[in-house]
This record gives sequence, structure tokens and C-alpha cells, in this order.
Amino acid sequence: MTAAPPAPYACFPDRSRGRRVPESDSATRTAFQRDRDRIIHAGAFRKLQYKTQVFVYHEGDYYRTRLTHSLEVAQIARSIARALGLNEDLAEAVALAHDLGHTPFGHAGEDALRAAMEPHGGFDHNEQTFRVVTLLEERYPGFDGLNLTWETLEGLAKHNGPLDRSLAPPRPTLAAFDADWPLELGEHAGAEAQVAALADDIAYVNHDLDDGLRAGLFGIEECRELPLVGAVFARVEREHPGLEPARLVHAAVRELIGVMVDDLLAESRRRLAEAKPASAGELRAAGRPLIAFSAELREQLAPLRRFQFERMYRHYRVNRLTSKARRALRELFQILLDEPNLLPDPWRGRVETAAPTAAARIVADYVAGMTDRYALELHEKLFNPYTRS
Repeated sequence: MTAAPPAPYACFPDRSRGRRVPESDSATRTAFQRDRDRIIHAGAFRKLQYKTQVFVYHEGDYYRTRLTHSLEVAQIARSIARALGLNEDLAEAVALAHDLGHTPFGHAGEDALRAAMEPHGGFDHNEQTFRVVTLLEERYPGFDGLNLTWETLEGLAKHNGPLDRSLAPPRPTLAAFDADWPLELGEHAGAEAQVAALADDIAYVNHDLDDGLRAGLFGIEECRELPLVGAVFARVEREHPGLEPARLVHAAVRELIGVMVDDLLAESRRRLAEAKPASAGELRAAGRPLIAFSAELREQLAPLRRFQFERMYRHYRVNRLTSKARRALRELFQILLDEPNLLPDPWRGRVETAAPTAAARIVADYVAGMTDRYALELHEKLFNPYTRS
């Protein structure tokens, strides 16, 4: 994809608002490149390899994990940013970090922690991502978290849109951080974060379609009935008659990604030309997202999203997984909160000396940071009397 010249509304690293804890500039990397590198080297990023996208890690090596999903989102985000003249490194950094706060077992795990934490301030994976990058990563001598730039942090906070003052669901970490170093939560994020959010949509819609077909949760014939997807399959089959099913699916998914990217670029260019933002600040204050899909594509995607929800996310095989996952995480959370002596140091000391609500948050941090594999192993050790601890 041809690179566009830098747009005036892009975020430029030499104009960054800096870091909460001031640091010297790097002689070899821009501020946003350093953000990206810190995210990649974070422990929470490595653990995404064994965190569920839809299928638990042991169900098969070919299915997406949170790590492969994040890499795919980053690749799509870089391509879009390049075409629009935006900062590729910033778009990539937001894309790579956006899922760091996800629990094991995907949304089933989040549902379990949200219910368990309801009496203690709630749980939200976007808030948890913010906790990871500002508090929980303990790698640097001068600060907790990763000390990312203002632009990356505001992108993580607002990549799904502005946040009202209620910060519902509750996001105490973000609220406290914003009170100390305002992230302008009532405005849209910069263009690079808007790109990362829609790259996430493109990746999960297409790759969940690919994984669902690979897993046999639905078939190609059913996909032919979907407005956007059916047209893509038909076009691929016209151009490559007699293609074997596996190649057909791969070619169709690749084509569908291209259709969505092309639509996003066309609609975003139209909105940007209409709004004429002269700076990143003007783009944030535009009152609506300027990076967007067209209304026509959003309408075409609606049946696909409904199809995936019913035929994939609510398939009985996935339901069985999510039922076990919710139960395992709920039981792990409760036993570790009730018996903090089961926690390793230093987590044990933190919980034992904390007030009840703070103790629950610490346990939630510990459980949310688990991989699928570790959560299953720990549950087995703590609840099966025949398993050695």
C-alpha cells in the first residue's frame, strides 16, 4: 500500500506531550517507537500467547490467541496509518497493547471476574489494560508500569470513543490517572487510535470467521447467505474455479479484509476532507470519529456479526468452554480472596495487609494476569485433592 505524505492531523513524536515521569529522549528511536518496544517486551504481552481469543489454547494450534490477534491488528493498523499519512508506530503501539488487560478464557473470564468484583468496584478489560501499562508492569527502576507517552495512553483509554465523566463501567485507575494527568477523556482519541480500534474490528470479524469455519462450527454454504461474505466467496470462486475449500476460505477472508480496509480508507478520506482538521488537536475536537467505515459497510456487517454471535460465540461447544471457564475463574478468585496464604509472595503480603476492597482488586489483578494454561493448572491443584500442589 502506497505511503501517503505525513498528514497535518497526524501525531508527531517530536510534538508528543511527553511521559508522566520525564525521561531523556532516545538517540535511535522516536517516543512512539519506544512505546511499541516497551509493550512488546512487557510480561503481559508475552502471556497473550496463552490467552483465549475464542478457543482455549489446547483446542488446537491453528486457532487465534490474544497474541496472534494483537499482531494481526497491528499489521492492519500500520497499513491503514501508512495510507492515510498517520504515524504508523503510534497506531501499532495502541494495537499491540489494546488487549493486555484481557483475562484468561476471553469474554467468559471477563464475565466471571466482573461478577466477582461487582461488590468491589467492578472489572473491565479496558480499565485492566490501563492498570497493566500504568501500574502492574514492574520492570523499570524509576516508575511502575511502562511510562508510555500521553498519546499512547489516551489512545488506549479512548480508542472506542470518548468517555463521559461517570466512567461507566467504573474505571478507578483511569479516573485517578486522569485527575493527575488529564487525558481529555471527553474528546475523541487521535487518528492513530481510531485506526487501531477499527483494525481490531477488521481482524476479529475476519479471523473469527476463519476460525469458525476451520473448527466446523458452520460451513461455507451458510456463509454464502450473508450479504457481504457471500459476494466475496462468489467473486473468489469466479476467479479461481474449483478451488479446494481450505484455499477458498483463506482467499475469501483475505479478500474480505481488503474490502473492509478499502471502505475504511475511502470513508475516512471523505470525512477528513470534509472536516479539514489542521492538527491532531482539531481532529480530536471534531465531535465525531473521522476514521470510520461507511454506513453501507456497517449495514452489511450487521448480519455477519449476528451470524457469528449465534453460530460461533453461542455454539454449544463454545458454551461448554465458557461455562467451565466462568466456573474455574469464579472459584479461583474466591478461594484466593478467602485464603490469601495460597498466593505466592509478594501477592500474599499485599492481600493480607490490604483493606477488603483493595484486597479484592489485588486478587483480580492476579487472576486477570493468568494465562489459560496457568489458570487451568492452578484450579486443578487447588480443587482436586488427588493433584499435588
